[in-house]
Amino acid sequence: MAGENQTHVMEFMLLGFSHSQPFLFVLFLAIYLATLLGNSAILALVSLDPCLRSPMYFFLSHLSCLDICYSSVTVPKILANALRPQATISYRGCLAQMFFLMVCAGAECALLAVMAYDRYAAICQPLRYTHAMSRGVCVVAAASCWLWGMLDSAVHTLLASKLSFCSAVQLQHIFCDVPPLLRAACSNTRPSEVALHTASVFVGLIPFLLVIISYLCILATVLRMPMATGRRKAFSTCSAHLLVVTLYFVAANLNYNRPSSGYSPAADTLVSTLYCIVTPMLNPVIYSLRNQEMREALRKAV
Repeated sequence: MAGENQTHVMEFMLLGFSHSQPFLFVLFLAIYLATLLGNSAILALVSLDPCLRSPMYFFLSHLSCLDICYSSVTVPKILANALRPQATISYRGCLAQMFFLMVCAGAECALLAVMAYDRYAAICQPLRYTHAMSRGVCVVAAASCWLWGMLDSAVHTLLASKLSFCSAVQLQHIFCDVPPLLRAACSNTRPSEVALHTASVFVGLIPFLLVIISYLCILATVLRMPMATGRRKAFSTCSAHLLVVTLYFVAANLNYNRPSSGYSPAADTLVSTLYCIVTPMLNPVIYSLRNQEMREALRKAV
């Protein structure tokens, strides 16, 4: 088998499921349905309620689209494999799954930074807010986030397609992602590793720093507000987004910036599940509970 390259690989065995797992099937199905229901509800509320036509909710609707895509890229295949004696995915299916997963990852990092800037402009520069975040600016910003994710994903997928595998390919995972593919490859993985570390800086770290800077400016402005009610409203509109940002970037960092020794198979599955499956379910819950306008729109709808 030595020297066999990726063109001869037909499928990967996913070792995250060692055998049929009916309990995990029910668990992941419940999470997936909750994700679809919660994020679809946000999309419907933003589309139908005139009070939710501000830039913040425009970007929130794109975040909900991303969360639906995140889950739909991975969970249906996980559900199918959870009921099979041996979990597998085809070579092309693996690359396609990885491509769309990385699109969502890159786009969401950029979108969370844009949402933080939107809150900064609304609170710190209210007189310029309407011009700074006009409808045209919002559309261009959202489209740029999606394009950024696609460009980042195209690089990772192209490099992954050049990897060689010298034996029966087993991935210690429940879906296809860059780290397990690199561990399974027997060819030079250095270009993919460099691309992954570079993306961690430009796609992950820089947006995270922009979020932190935006919220430090917001905090300084809020603390100078003379009215306690104004401070409470500002904190209310920002706390949900800040909690979502924290959950997402912590989970993403654990997933892509692993220790040199790696995680145990169980910990690896847990981290990836938290990052790609659980977080998209939690986002609509956080926004519904922490955002007064969203709660009011939901109350009127039901």
